Amino acid sequence: MLGLGSLIGSGWLFGSWEATKVAGPAALISWIIGAVIIGVIAYNYIELGTMLPESGGMSKYAQYTHGSLLGFIASWANWISLITLIPIEAVAAVQYMGSWPWSWAKFTHSFVSDGTITTAGLLIVFLFIIIFTLFNYWSVSLLTKFTSFISIFKIGVPLLTILMLFLSGFHPGNFGNNLQTFMPYGSAAIFKATTVSGIIFSFNAFQTVINMGSEIENPKMNIRRGIVFSLLISAIIYILLQTVFITSLSPQMIAKTGWDGINFSSPFADLAILLGIHWLSVLLYMDAFVSPFGTGVSFVASTGRALAAMIDNKHLPHFLGHIDKKLGIPRVAIVTNSLLSMVLVSVFRSWGTLASVISTSTLIAYLTGPVTVVSFRKMAPEFNRPVRNSNLKFMAPLAFVLSSLAVYWAMWPTTIQVILVILIGLPFYVYYEWKTDWAKTKKQIAGSLWMIFYLIFLTLISYIGSKDFNGLGIIGYPYDFLVVIIVSLFFYHWGTESRLFTKYFKQAKKVNNRTRKRADKQENNLE
Repeated sequence: MLGLGSLIGSGWLFGSWEATKVAGPAALISWIIGAVIIGVIAYNYIELGTMLPESGGMSKYAQYTHGSLLGFIASWANWISLITLIPIEAVAAVQYMGSWPWSWAKFTHSFVSDGTITTAGLLIVFLFIIIFTLFNYWSVSLLTKFTSFISIFKIGVPLLTILMLFLSGFHPGNFGNNLQTFMPYGSAAIFKATTVSGIIFSFNAFQTVINMGSEIENPKMNIRRGIVFSLLISAIIYILLQTVFITSLSPQMIAKTGWDGINFSSPFADLAILLGIHWLSVLLYMDAFVSPFGTGVSFVASTGRALAAMIDNKHLPHFLGHIDKKLGIPRVAIVTNSLLSMVLVSVFRSWGTLASVISTSTLIAYLTGPVTVVSFRKMAPEFNRPVRNSNLKFMAPLAFVLSSLAVYWAMWPTTIQVILVILIGLPFYVYYEWKTDWAKTKKQIAGSLWMIFYLIFLTLISYIGSKDFNGLGIIGYPYDFLVVIIVSLFFYHWGTESRLFTKYFKQAKKVNNRTRKRADKQENNLE
């Protein structure tokens, strides 16, 4: 329920509309592609998460196998995406508030202007972020009880929306009667929508289960269950939502504006009003509070643990990682993240912009997962692996290739902007390496050169790639995909061969030993 509560957030409120504007009816394929990409990536992390169940695990794995620099790049990229996730849920709620149709709520119309949060709306966003923070500040038990309750509501409203829109306005002809009408903007738009329309973002939250690893009972069963079930259920819901969004639109509206001209402030609520289902629109306005609220609360938890894990890596001020001894909660990290998320949303004030930044930075962090899990197989075959993936030789390089393609789909200049944000963190790394272990830093850099050069390649291919993805068109579509695939396989191999035995690997061994003892204890109790 924690995983599902994180996955069904603002993505369902805006994703279908955003994807339809980019790809038309073919947006349905975009959701399937997004689910497959994240599913393949998650496949690799299930083995890592059960082998090394610890708080903020996603921020530590790369450091264990490749040293401090790669660990820092991966954890910083992941952390950037997570602190952006906190305000995007608040922004979604406020954007729906900005179109409340009731006379008593006219004051909310000043919260949004042309799809952008105003100064008045920003204050409401800050209020939401504070509430998200307080739920996590008090206790883990309060967090889990709250997310379990919210998840039931969050699943029910989308399912009810699917049913009512299907019954009230079903126009299957909107999918078109040939390939041209099904894909009005070409096949490249299908892939573009996967990253730029918030689809990857909508499935990203599976990592909440990984980052709560040390606080989950029976991680062998529950980490895998939490990820597989929450991803599967959310994928079905998102695909059905996209289907009814397309089929509920009036053919006359589409003929008049085209798919890219459909302009809603509160997509599903506006659609319900057009179809005369006013009670559903009221429910949707309510859910625009509940869905982002539940996801925001969950991600404050995950982000706090991710930042605390970065402190464990000894490349940020130590006081940020302080854990409350009584409750086991990283309170300072939670408050710090919330303050930084307020700064971020002050700069990026629309849902679409925030979703694009999140997707790209997350995918860059995910590039290290397949490399790390294969490196662990070679470095530590004796490690206790509660879940041992049988198809890793195929799935790991596939995850790396798919992550690379999805970063490319983010389009220029988003790619370079996000990579620059990641590089902003390097002065922290250099400072703390100089203070602690500068003599061995050269070795750490050697373990990370593949990633540094790969980020340069991703920037370059984005710049000179096809015009469909905002490039110069030097390499046309679909040959740009072929270049990314071939080069990514080269860098994947380089990455797996760059593994290092460092002091951080010894920490991984300690975590795994605790996992083994915990499993043995549970087995003895069962006997």
